[in-house]
Amino acid sequence: MHRIKVLIAKPGLDGHDRGAKIVAKYLRDAGMEVIYTGLRQSPETIVNTAIQEDVSVVGLSILSGAHIQLCRKIMAVYKEKEIAPPPMFLGGIIPGADMPELKEIGIREVFPPGTPLERIADRVREIAG
Repeated sequence: MHRIKVLIAKPGLDGHDRGAKIVAKYLRDAGMEVIYTGLRQSPETIVNTAIQEDVSVVGLSILSGAHIQLCRKIMAVYKEKEIAPPPMFLGGIIPGADMPELKEIGIREVFPPGTPLERIADRVREIAG
């Protein structure tokens, strides 16, 4: 069985990464290989890193309220490159009303604040296939 490789990224101008770091550490401790891009990454940088590192899953942490725009842009970069995006999950303060649109964009799972870390790891394993 291959080891799941996860990219955790913070797109946009949001400067809060405590949650992203906690999730990254937990997934690593759960046996996954984790790459954390750091703060304020552009959609292009996130996609290029995901491609270079050949990740199984991309996790986005967005607290700025720009989650729909940022997710659309990341998917557009994959489309421009004519590469199918890996499964993606999203963590952050995401209104329930935005869930259907995020799923339509291609986001496989959304984890609001307070989601148990064990549940995140289990779902990442599932969506990584």
